[in-house]
Amino acid sequence: MGRNSIFIHIVRFVLLVLVQVLVFNQLNFLGFVNPMVYILFFFWFPIKENRMLFIGIGFFLGLVVDLFSDTLALHAAASVTIAYLRPAMMRFVFGVNYEFQSFRLSNTTRVQQFTFLALLILVHHVVFYSLEIFSLSNLLLLLKKVLFNVLGSIVLCTLLSSLFSPEKE
Repeated sequence: MGRNSIFIHIVRFVLLVLVQVLVFNQLNFLGFVNPMVYILFFFWFPIKENRMLFIGIGFFLGLVVDLFSDTLALHAAASVTIAYLRPAMMRFVFGVNYEFQSFRLSNTTRVQQFTFLALLILVHHVVFYSLEIFSLSNLLLLLKKVLFNVLGSIVLCTLLSSLFSPEKE
């Protein structure tokens, strides 16, 4: 990773944490829908970087969001989970193509990008809300929170991703 690339990832990290903490943590649609847009960091992070470094950065990102959100490491646990499972999710969405040196997320179709982002968000939210509720007796509440928060996060992440991603011709 070059210096310019490291700088871009640091800026993305800081901006996504600030937007999450200052804007989206304050939103409360219908009393229980809180979109989580910091997941975009996992979507935008380079494919071929050191996996242990990526998991460590994911833990740190989740921990920073936890510190500002007062959520007792729930974000950290969910972030580490999606950082760890990201290669399997990429293999599921993109096939073995993502293992080649020339693979770039920007060279894939919009449907593949959307599917990958939706899968990241779904896994994150299932882990997050399962740990938050931590009871199968509240299964309907868990399903309701996961479903509506996944939908809200997908909509906002898709909008932000299309705003800040370079258009391909």
